[in-house]
Amino acid sequence: MVEDEVIAFQLEQLLTPAITSQENYYRQLGLRDRILNLPLMVAAVLTLLWRDVAGVTELTRMLAREGFLWCRPLEVSQQAISQRFLTFPAQLFAEFFFQAPSKIPLTTGLQP
Repeated sequence: MVEDEVIAFQLEQLLTPAITSQENYYRQLGLRDRILNLPLMVAAVLTLLWRDVAGVTELTRMLAREGFLWCRPLEVSQQAISQRFLTFPAQLFAEFFFQAPSKIPLTTGLQP
C-alpha cells in the first residue's frame, strides 16, 4: 500500500498542471463544477487502468471505501458515476491525455 501511495502522490504532482490547464476548456464547454468534476473523472479513468478495476460498480466501492489517487473517499451512487461517464465530453479526456505528457517536468526523468 505504501508504494501505491507514493505512486499516487507522484501522479498527482505530475498531472495537476495538465488538469489545471484543462479546467478553462471544461468551463468553455458549459460544464459546471460538480462533485464528479474533471479532476475526479481523470482520477477515475486512471484508476480503472492502473489498478485494473473490473467496472464502475467496483470503482464506486473503491471511491466510497478508500478514495483513489488524489480523491478522498466519497459516497456517490454507481448510477451517478455511470451517467457521468456517459455524458462527460470525450474531448476533455482526449485533450488531457494529449497535453499531460508536455506538462511533465524534465527533472522527473520521465519522457514526455
